[in-house]
Amino acid sequence: MRIEDALRLAVEADLDLVEVAPMAKPPVCKLMDFGKFKYEAAQKERESRRNQTHTIIKEMKLRPKIDQHDYETKKGHVERFLKAGDKVKITIMFRGREQSRPELGLRLLGRLAEDVTELGFVEATPKQDGRNMIMVLAPHRRKADGAKPTSEGLAEESPTEDIAIDA
Repeated sequence: MRIEDALRLAVEADLDLVEVAPMAKPPVCKLMDFGKFKYEAAQKERESRRNQTHTIIKEMKLRPKIDQHDYETKKGHVERFLKAGDKVKITIMFRGREQSRPELGLRLLGRLAEDVTELGFVEATPKQDGRNMIMVLAPHRRKADGAKPTSEGLAEESPTEDIAIDA
C-alpha cells in the first residue's frame, strides 16, 4: 500500500500510523493509538518493577576466639536476617598471630553454616581476603504463594491493523 493511502486510512480511523518493522521488505506499519500504546507499556514496566525483590546483604563480624555466649548471640542475629529473607556476609577478622591459624576461622564458619542450615545455605564458600575470611549465606528459596489474578480481561483491545507499505 502506498504511504499516502495508509496515512489517509489512519486519519479516517483517528489513529496513528506507526512503523513496526522498518528493516522488512516492504516495511511494515500498524494503525494504532500510539499514546495509549506508550501508556500501557509504561504501566507494564511499572508493574514489573513493583514485583521485583531487592536483595539486601547484612554483615556479621566475628573473631576466631569468640566466646560461646557471644557466638550464640551472633548466630541469633544471622538467623533473624535469614528469616527476613536477607543474605548474610560473615566476616572473621584475624589479628596478629591469629593470621597464621586460618583453620580456626574455617572451623568457626563451618560450625555457623551447619547451625543455620535449615534457614539458609552457603552461597559463597569461605575464602581468605587479607586479614579477613569471608563467607556468604543466602536464605532458602520460598515457594510461590500462587498465581495472582491478572487484569488482562479488563483492558479493551485497541484497534490495530498491519499494513505493508511500498517504498
